[in-house]
Amino acid sequence: MSQIIGGMRGLPGMLYETSKLHPTKGINYRGHDLFKIREVAPKTIPGGQPIPEGVLWLLLTGEFPSESEIAELKEEIYRRGELTAEEETLIKSLPKNMHPMTQFSTGVMMCQPNSKFAKAYADKIHKTKYWEPTLEDALDLCAKVSRIAALVFHNCYGDNKAVPDRDPSLDYSANYANMLGFQDKDFWELMRLYITIHADHEGGNVSAHATHLVGSALSDPYLSFSAGMNGLAGPLHGLANQECLGFILDFKKKYGDAWTKADIAKHVDDTLKSGRVVPGYGHAVLRETDPRFICELDFAERYIKNDNLVDLVKANYEVIPVELAKTGKIKNPFPNVDAGSGALL
Repeated sequence: MSQIIGGMRGLPGMLYETSKLHPTKGINYRGHDLFKIREVAPKTIPGGQPIPEGVLWLLLTGEFPSESEIAELKEEIYRRGELTAEEETLIKSLPKNMHPMTQFSTGVMMCQPNSKFAKAYADKIHKTKYWEPTLEDALDLCAKVSRIAALVFHNCYGDNKAVPDRDPSLDYSANYANMLGFQDKDFWELMRLYITIHADHEGGNVSAHATHLVGSALSDPYLSFSAGMNGLAGPLHGLANQECLGFILDFKKKYGDAWTKADIAKHVDDTLKSGRVVPGYGHAVLRETDPRFICELDFAERYIKNDNLVDLVKANYEVIPVELAKTGKIKNPFPNVDAGSGALL
């Protein structure tokens, strides 16, 4: 451990503690799998989805919060989430045709001048105290990114002159959905699920590694997080969500609503023969169906009825792994989290 923290002298490595990805069990946060977290983490609705504040507490401390602790953290996150008028104006000024991920990364950078770490370093803080302003910046970022993302959404798809204000009575996910313009309580639940299952994903993926790498140069958390988001924007990482939705929509454009499972098999075969991959299926580590995908399906079973797009996601789950396995070249033909996330939204 001392070698990892103090310098490994040329041996590449990374220390992370918050989550771990298992080839068959999927992601766990501090030793708890997603199904356990879904069961016991704090909720707004009895029997509903966990709220992000409780998941953040778990990731930071390794424990589930008490009622008083979650109430205090909710208030703290709300307080930290306010953007300055200048930051809001700058983010709203970004071009409408700029990709949302580029806008998001840029929006984070708009807040960087208020970095507490950058100020503390300039004031010659002792190196043993670096972690304190780093934690402050990290908490500020966790709080601010929902507002930044909401502004970007309205830049691209709505009216950025009429972005709903934050509401201190709502939890993080409900506030985010409300700022996007959605007052449907079921959609608030969907946001709680989405943020929970995407809250952390081990230390070695592109965005996490990029964030840690840039941070290792003592770049402040805003610079580091923005770098990670630039990695996340790639089609082999976070943009895979968009690629999966595009794959499904292209299929529906070709076959319409009256598609069959035979059509799915044919579409998979055509895709592979064209030299492309089927997005949303396979994973670098997982060798079973991604539990996050199962959480999405569980949500759809409960809340989304008679929807052709969701039915297609379910049918893909039945057909695509079989077709991919026939190639004999794919170690994991099962769906990952991206296979269904775009369609459910």
